[in-house]
Amino acid sequence: MADNDWSDVPATGKWPVPPQEDTPVSKDRIWVDGCFDFSHHGHAGAMLQARRLGKGLLVGIHSDEAILANKGPTVMALKERVSAVDACRWSTLSIPHAPYVTSLPWISHYGCYYVVHGDDITSDSGGEDCYRYVKAAGRFLVVKRTPGISTTDLVGRMLLCTKTHFIKSLTRVLAGEEGPGNAEERRKLGEDMRQRMKDYATDESGLQPGPEVWSWTGSKSAMKNYVTDEAGSCSKMVPGKAPKPGQRVVYVDGGFDIFSSGHIEFLRQVIEVEDAVGRKNGWYEDRAKKQRVDAYGEDFAPVYIIAGVHDDEVINHWKGVNYPIMNIFERGLCVLQCRYIHSVIFSAPFTPNRAYLNSLPYGTPHAVYHGPTSFMPLTYDPYSAAKELGIYQGISAHDFQNVNAGEIVQRILRSREMYEERQRAKGEKAAGEEAVRRREEMEREAAELEKQRAGDR
Repeated sequence: MADNDWSDVPATGKWPVPPQEDTPVSKDRIWVDGCFDFSHHGHAGAMLQARRLGKGLLVGIHSDEAILANKGPTVMALKERVSAVDACRWSTLSIPHAPYVTSLPWISHYGCYYVVHGDDITSDSGGEDCYRYVKAAGRFLVVKRTPGISTTDLVGRMLLCTKTHFIKSLTRVLAGEEGPGNAEERRKLGEDMRQRMKDYATDESGLQPGPEVWSWTGSKSAMKNYVTDEAGSCSKMVPGKAPKPGQRVVYVDGGFDIFSSGHIEFLRQVIEVEDAVGRKNGWYEDRAKKQRVDAYGEDFAPVYIIAGVHDDEVINHWKGVNYPIMNIFERGLCVLQCRYIHSVIFSAPFTPNRAYLNSLPYGTPHAVYHGPTSFMPLTYDPYSAAKELGIYQGISAHDFQNVNAGEIVQRILRSREMYEERQRAKGEKAAGEEAVRRREEMEREAAELEKQRAGDR
């Protein structure tokens, strides 16, 4: 955008999303904007903090072209990034094609008074502050940037093929018994991580209890494979909203690595299918709604979704290389912030066996869903128990079904030189030719192993 803040302001009828007429400006309507490349929990953390400052959060998302001109290439296309923002529990409205330099006419059109951003500096292609106009107008608020996570950091893990981000035991890290540094540093790290988990387990306002958080404990064999039919035990980490009478409890699981549009669309479709079941059973009839409000003081959806998230060691056992790119804490927070889930179980076993399903916190689920995936071919069917119980249900093909961690890594490798230049511009270590060759060779070996496993079925 030029120095004139009124350039590139759409005419009525040309705004990217409704409303087309100006909305009265309110201090309760907050604006945040950004690239939102990769759905990492740092983005969610910024949105959570912003949402707590008002009663509605509008999220501007820059176009692929604007980001390329000002910062460098994106990994995720605009529609994939919009999908991620739409799925965040604290986002009220996504606004694609928002200007890279935040514009007063844009935020005022959508009724926002304040713009919120982290305490890092963001500059345009000319080196000027992207928030100079809103700062000059006194309409800029700063929130704390989420430490230890960024798109740049994740790209570095892919290019340098590191495993230092892996967590061996999340419960021990949260207790301050494992991790980097001395005893006091580990205690403080665990304390900060526990608080972040509590923050992310909040409702749409970011202020009241939301999803419940659990941790599963079982043997290594039960965690990794299908040989051991073991119930294990679930311990509650963060209390929240449990299922209400009449809700169907549904279980889904996965690695959810580089939480992306593929995962999000799967979860959204589970909600859609269950919503149709509820509609068929009269859930949305006026009388049924009134009964729920009279009994519980609020209405609620017909489904309660529990998401099991696998440990780093489990994913690496099956996928190899340095997968997962995000560790279990990072992946769990990504799932926890998603509006399509209601409970998270950390360290869930790779195979939801019969004993495990029957001992879940809210009893045997009404359904176990799985979506289309080609990222991790196996030698067996992990969902045989759910099928035997008659509760398995598949989600059909969708537009984002091939968007997974492997696909995202390949995007990075195909455009390595551009991403390395972005890394250097941010002062990050770039991957040398040898490191990239090692990554590519490890990916080929992992692909060959997958073929062998698929052939052994």
